[in-house]
Amino acid sequence: MRDESSSLLKLTLGGTVAMAVAMGIGRFVYTPILPGMMAGLDMSAANAGLIASANYLGYLVGAILAAGGWGAGRERAVMLVSLLASGLLCLAMALTGSLAVFLSIRFAAGVASAFVMVFISTIVFSHLAAANAFDKQWLHFGGVGLGISVSSLLIGALMLAHGGWRSGWIGAAALSLAGVVVVAMLVRDGPVKTGDAAREPALVWNAALLRIVAAYGVFGFGYIVTATFLVAIVRNSGAPALFEPGVWLATGLAAAPSVWLWNHAVRRLGYTATFVIGCLVEAVGVAASVAVPGLAGPLLGGILLGGTFVAGTAYGLAIGRQLAGPATRRALATMTAAFGAGQIIGPVVAGYAAEATGSYAAPSLAAAAALLAAAALAWPVRHAVR
Repeated sequence: MRDESSSLLKLTLGGTVAMAVAMGIGRFVYTPILPGMMAGLDMSAANAGLIASANYLGYLVGAILAAGGWGAGRERAVMLVSLLASGLLCLAMALTGSLAVFLSIRFAAGVASAFVMVFISTIVFSHLAAANAFDKQWLHFGGVGLGISVSSLLIGALMLAHGGWRSGWIGAAALSLAGVVVVAMLVRDGPVKTGDAAREPALVWNAALLRIVAAYGVFGFGYIVTATFLVAIVRNSGAPALFEPGVWLATGLAAAPSVWLWNHAVRRLGYTATFVIGCLVEAVGVAASVAVPGLAGPLLGGILLGGTFVAGTAYGLAIGRQLAGPATRRALATMTAAFGAGQIIGPVVAGYAAEATGSYAAPSLAAAAALLAAAALAWPVRHAVR
């Protein structure tokens, strides 16, 4: 029994590291590196937003591709190859200064991160379900915050060593490739086999499902603006240089235990009310990042963003699953598409708005308004899904 528990813990920690590499680093290390890239390459906020959106477009495409049946029986191999690709694509970012190449690399990195997320989650969740140990899910999701925190420490150390933005990508690649070795050692098996999957029926739409899909898409728009430009906001504020990775570190430290912490609210209030409260809290943080003067605004924004966006992402999907009936995979694909669309649109709109106004205030306040709209859309769904 102890051996089984130890093996399950190793597998779950392997999932944590995989999420740290693919999501916390592969997707989000762009945020703390971005100000240095903008300064070193004389890059506009609009182009910075385009590069971010290319990554989120790749993630959407990857999630859709991963939903097919081609990966059955080779989940571990695809996950490890995708992790390796994520690390090598970080390295590739350091070797160019071309906008077109940046867009291509970040698109490919988005595909790789989606493959890792889908296949490592399939492996880990199947073993947790077989062991009736879903209470350990928070460790898996906590990998996103872990990756953000580690990459923040990396960028801070490089700043102290007077390293440029290229060294940030090289360091991210080194961390990622080390993570691949760790995951390969900890994740030895594929998912637990449960027999042939039955063909799902068509998704039956109703008002509650329409509302939560719309809310989830708007939520994607609302969180991603600050998740992309928070460190750039810090730099524009004239704060000390080390405050930039410090704010991103606070974001990661808040994200790591967030699902575990919000689970207490879920048990008392249910998924829908918790999702709504999370949107409201996040809206306060997003607005505070530009509205509260001095260092307090971005710091509060980072903490509230980190403390809500991972849990909000997980709980939105949980609501969609419950509303879908037997068409679970179809509902998750639809939710992912809506969320992905919001993520893609957000950085483009924010980048062009920041360039036009000379400030991130307007796009950040628009993002906060979007989070309020997401809460309003989701609130009536509490009558259908607690």
